[in-house]
Amino acid sequence: MIVKGFVSFGMLIGLMFISLFSTPVDAQTYFFDDFENPGESEGKWEVVTGDWQVADGVYHQLAAADPWQASMVAADQWSNEWEEYTIEFKVKPLTEGDAPVNVLFRVQDPVPTVWADRNGPNTHMYRWIVNGWTNTESRPYIYNAGSAVMLAQTNNSLVVGSWHNIKLVVTKTGLAGYVDDVEMFDVEHAQWINGRVGIQAYSGMMDFDDFIVYGPSGRKSLPVASGPTPGDGELIKATWVNLSWRPGDFAVSHDLYIGSDFDDVNNGAEGTFAGSTSSVFQVVGFPGFAIPEGLQPGATYYWRIDEVNDLDPNSPWKGKVWSFAIAPKTAYEPNPAGGAESVDLNVELNWTAGFGSKLHTVYFGDNFDDVNNAAGGLPLGSATYTPGILQMAKTYYWRVDEFDGIDTYKGDVWSFTTEGAVGTPNPAKGAVDVTQAPVLTWVPGVFADSHEVYFGTDAEAVNNADTSSPEFKGSGNLGYESYDAGQLEWNTTYYWRIDEVNNANADSPWTGPLWSFTTADFLVVDDFESYNDLNEDEPGSNRIYLTWLDGFDNPAINGSIVGHANPPFAEQTIVHGGNQSMPFEYNNAVGKSEATLTLSSNRDWTVNGVNTLTVWFRGSAGNAAENLYVALNGNAVVNHDNPDAALRTSWAEWNIDLQAFADLGVNLANVTSITLGLGNRNNPVASGPGMMYFDDIRLYAP
Repeated sequence: MIVKGFVSFGMLIGLMFISLFSTPVDAQTYFFDDFENPGESEGKWEVVTGDWQVADGVYHQLAAADPWQASMVAADQWSNEWEEYTIEFKVKPLTEGDAPVNVLFRVQDPVPTVWADRNGPNTHMYRWIVNGWTNTESRPYIYNAGSAVMLAQTNNSLVVGSWHNIKLVVTKTGLAGYVDDVEMFDVEHAQWINGRVGIQAYSGMMDFDDFIVYGPSGRKSLPVASGPTPGDGELIKATWVNLSWRPGDFAVSHDLYIGSDFDDVNNGAEGTFAGSTSSVFQVVGFPGFAIPEGLQPGATYYWRIDEVNDLDPNSPWKGKVWSFAIAPKTAYEPNPAGGAESVDLNVELNWTAGFGSKLHTVYFGDNFDDVNNAAGGLPLGSATYTPGILQMAKTYYWRVDEFDGIDTYKGDVWSFTTEGAVGTPNPAKGAVDVTQAPVLTWVPGVFADSHEVYFGTDAEAVNNADTSSPEFKGSGNLGYESYDAGQLEWNTTYYWRIDEVNNANADSPWTGPLWSFTTADFLVVDDFESYNDLNEDEPGSNRIYLTWLDGFDNPAINGSIVGHANPPFAEQTIVHGGNQSMPFEYNNAVGKSEATLTLSSNRDWTVNGVNTLTVWFRGSAGNAAENLYVALNGNAVVNHDNPDAALRTSWAEWNIDLQAFADLGVNLANVTSITLGLGNRNNPVASGPGMMYFDDIRLYAP
């Protein structure tokens, strides 16, 4: 594994004269997916298990309850002629620890759908575990009818949050694996000479991109630059950096654009062009090179490489915009994190020291202004601080000033709340795309007898408000931990605070932390985030099956059941956005299965010019083929254009023009209910069972 770092200036100059490698242009490509078009990718992959989706130009793999998560090149995309080939793709691990990236190849039988069956008697495949055993080793295996044989073992690790290039060369007699162009193994082995290929992840999240399978005569030509170093989004602890990249296949020279504004770099605005070079290395932030005055601590820089070949009419090939950040002079990455809740009473504070810092001065207390205005503290040599035993249910503030031997850099004021305080806000702290008619809820602290609610759009005003302020919205007794915020503006950030009161306690009231959320720039019909598992007689109970009415009480005419049989009733693993989705079991032996939500808010579907209803859905392996439909106000039905929509095993977006409902007589200014269903609503025909998931039902303006 290549350890990413900085080369010396002399080494760097030498590297600049290395000639570019060339690749065949008459590529024999078996399969290619750059994941830029979700509709095209849909037919190229077969999800075996786990939760996968194409979004933002990558194949995104999400965590699932079963750690064995595999996606194969679709059967109709694979051919027995794939006997000798090379697999290449990019991967960015998103999870620390034991979360290996794996390559499956020469698969003879269906891939096991659960981890426990990988050594089963019906399993026949090769599997390269790229970064297994807590991200320390690379091992190729063969699984053959109950036996697993390790073919090689080398040291290997991947940097979480950075892109890496994976390459596997398969011949009729051997296998060779490479990570970032470094050979991991080269062994002779050929139990089978063909078989399907795919990618698999174990117990973690990761992004995949630019997946290619090509034959012995070469690979698919890639005209754009790729493989940036530093990795996209990487933090640099220096004021200069060496940029490098994998060149496009036809490039003769490379144009560098760099600046501190994404849009300027993306558009090639004046001042962002830093020159053309024949090298795939460029120094930035050093005299004689781009940004000669040096990179500024705390700043984020954006860069792109356009590939140029004046003899090709398609030149130049515009590159993606990448970024890197320069470590700040101030302290950063506080632990506990800013705004942390339920912090232990005997906590040790620590942080990442500011770039170049030598001494650290800590200010700590329970009053924001006191901490923010403090001065003259004792400098420390260690980036840690122990404040002593703290009080329960209290908010504390702390600040670290950094001294680099010349100047002092005042730090931000961070806060945390100790255990026993009010917590678990809903909407979650910092939540985005929140409904414009939210009901705020929270979990009370240990000393609370009642609550005071503060709410508004001004962070400072809410943070400093008291019961005489306009931000004070009233109080409520213990057991009523909710506040109806009413109809809010679109795409607006709101702040709220819950103070807890107990007149029998001298420390009362306890000021709560400042929370925030941002409303959506679309209308939320249901994002499924508000449902909980409280008993039906408890205040604030909101079980999903009591809001989405299913066929539980009418199984003879409606075969649906919403929610799991046991808590959590909403689905918390297979989700499209947020933390929950709606599990929807159907059994169309009775002809149809549907669930209905009666709308209590957001009933006007004409506000802000909305014209499109969007529903995210996915099915499960083994589902019976069924039509999917949406009905408004009980009887206006629009069917999905794919009659087998229930067979999809990855998240799909269904966009419906609201005019289709208007044409059926729906008054879009007064939509009273929405129904999701499987089957033929107007002419029910008996069919089979299955499981669906629904999420993020929204209304969008043009």
